[in-house]
Amino acid sequence: MTGEPDGPEDRLRRFATIWSRAVFPITSTSLTRPELEQQLLPLARRLSDALKARTFDAAAGQSVGAALVAAHCTDPEALSRSLDCVDAYLVLYCGEDGPQEALRTRSARLQHAMAAGFAGALRERTLAEQEAIYQAALNARSTVAEALHASEARFRAVFEGAAIGIGIADLEGNILQVNGALLRMFGGSEQGVRGRKVPEWTHPEDAPQVWRLYEELVRGEREHYHVEKAFYRPDGTALWTNLTVSLLRDADGRPQYQLALMEDTTERRLLNLRLRYEATHDALTGLPNRTLFFERLEKAVSAGNDQRFGLCYLDLDGFKTINDSLGHAAGDRLLVEVADRLQSCATAPGEMVARLGGDEFVALTTGPDTEREVDALADRIMNALVTPVRIDGRELTVRGSIGIVEGPAGERGPAEVLRSADITMYRAKSAGGNRFELADPEADARAITRHGLTTALPAALDRGEFFIEYQPLVHLGDGSVHGAEALVRWLHPQHGVLGPDRFIPLAEHTGLIVPLGRWVLEQSVRQARQWQERHADSGPLRINVNLSPCQLTHPGLVQDTVDILEREGLDAEALCLEVTESALIGADDDLLKPLRRLAEMGVDIALDDFGTGYSNLANLRRLPVSILKLDRSFTQGMQQFPADPVDLKIVEGIVSLAHSLDLAVTVEGVETGAQAEQLRILGCDTAQGWYYARPGPPERLHELALVDATG
Repeated sequence: MTGEPDGPEDRLRRFATIWSRAVFPITSTSLTRPELEQQLLPLARRLSDALKARTFDAAAGQSVGAALVAAHCTDPEALSRSLDCVDAYLVLYCGEDGPQEALRTRSARLQHAMAAGFAGALRERTLAEQEAIYQAALNARSTVAEALHASEARFRAVFEGAAIGIGIADLEGNILQVNGALLRMFGGSEQGVRGRKVPEWTHPEDAPQVWRLYEELVRGEREHYHVEKAFYRPDGTALWTNLTVSLLRDADGRPQYQLALMEDTTERRLLNLRLRYEATHDALTGLPNRTLFFERLEKAVSAGNDQRFGLCYLDLDGFKTINDSLGHAAGDRLLVEVADRLQSCATAPGEMVARLGGDEFVALTTGPDTEREVDALADRIMNALVTPVRIDGRELTVRGSIGIVEGPAGERGPAEVLRSADITMYRAKSAGGNRFELADPEADARAITRHGLTTALPAALDRGEFFIEYQPLVHLGDGSVHGAEALVRWLHPQHGVLGPDRFIPLAEHTGLIVPLGRWVLEQSVRQARQWQERHADSGPLRINVNLSPCQLTHPGLVQDTVDILEREGLDAEALCLEVTESALIGADDDLLKPLRRLAEMGVDIALDDFGTGYSNLANLRRLPVSILKLDRSFTQGMQQFPADPVDLKIVEGIVSLAHSLDLAVTVEGVETGAQAEQLRILGCDTAQGWYYARPGPPERLHELALVDATG
């Protein structure tokens, strides 16, 4: 086999393939090489037909050359390669068996015709493209002119009709053009605006960076800046604006002009100032309110350079009574008068007065010598309140309690300072009011701890942090253990074991004393039942449980006691409820009714701390008590021998009176054997104190009872 195509069509396709491979690399077309081959195949057939025609037709070669241009084979190299292919392969593949010399001559003539057709088509295409470009340029020039005219018209409309002020100046500050809005901002005089240079528009309230930014812009170091700036109008009033200044450059990028956009914010600023005033001042008195005071206090306590501050925290004494009796309108008038007086007390530089709310006011002084100044300020305030205030024909006496905090700046935050002043003020109020007290870190710490205990009380009961210790009650006649007093303790996670004096007043204040007291009663009664089961042969051991005044007024006291006794199976005679003498002074029948019901059931009622309440001894006949617990203050004189004869007479008289009323006498605080013996001689029935045993766990009482039983 020779590898040559057999048929004419195959030879023609082979010629087209060689042609496409030659011109494809330099053809500006998106076609693939096979797709280009399909475009060249008809041209190859046209050349083949022209090669074998009876007479020569140059038009066939010219049409092939023009077709190459139409196929985007416009590179001169494409023509050269096409002619080389025709010269080398047209006769070989398409000449068949004709006379070779004649065929080569005709092939040469076809090549000349192709070149002529290629050149003519390329020239016509170039002329057409030039014409198109020329027309496009004419159209573009017309469009640009129209657009420029429209743009200038739009710019003029925007410039003149804009609601914000617009001004254009050169880099030397000469004002070249301003719009109507800017003229109206400055009073409407164009000469008054354009006659001044930009650097002349200074104002005392200009921010320090305003003119630095301006200089950077005109030097080309900054493209734009935005500031809030005030200007003087011709009439001397202030014009406040939001000002944006931009740098305009020429076509070569060189700075040329400055463009200012100005928004009038004068009314908005006045409104903001008014809103700011209302947000930082008390509506009733006009004094600064808590918000503004905290801002000033924060600055005062954070100032450096050896600065100090002094704070007076004032709360009016008895103000609630005035509101309740005369009405809130009278109370408001009183507050206004007090505010005026306080304002007159703080007029020196660095001093201010504010109302925190209600009847609470604060006065602040700052400077290097506030240790002396704050005391003088407190004196002025107290003196200012001395004169009565006349309201609706009445003269009202005004009293106040002041807490003072003074110290160097930088050591405490504003919240800590105010808290200390508040605590100190309440300390002054607790001391009787109408006075001022100086802050004491130790007193603050105690108050903070007390507050922490108050908030922790409810959860402590739920978590089981309370427990009970028992102090034996001893019969003075034979020394036997008569029973025990239940004393509740709090095992605090941070503070350790706390006695009842630390948390019972807090529980009474919060109302938690009722559930806590119920829990103590339930635990104590259950423990008494266990003691009875262990000491059935030696007689029942009684349990004494304290009742607070809040529990006395609780409607569920009697029913709770009955339910607990029945649930635990303890006789009422084994329970004694202790009530302080002060809780029953002047008690009416409604308060005594639950105690009488309990006494009728067999529960003993003991009058605790007897002798400290200055009660009328004749009242003992009407109280449902069966035991007097003599306060330890009466027996302290018996700790040494010989005993104080005055104490002996007092105790002897109380015991004689109690026995005449068929009341038993228990003595607290017995610490020595001499005391115990003397009290036995005087006829006291039972006693308790460290001489016998300190309060302890229930097992301690069990051990003492066993010792007593074995003798």
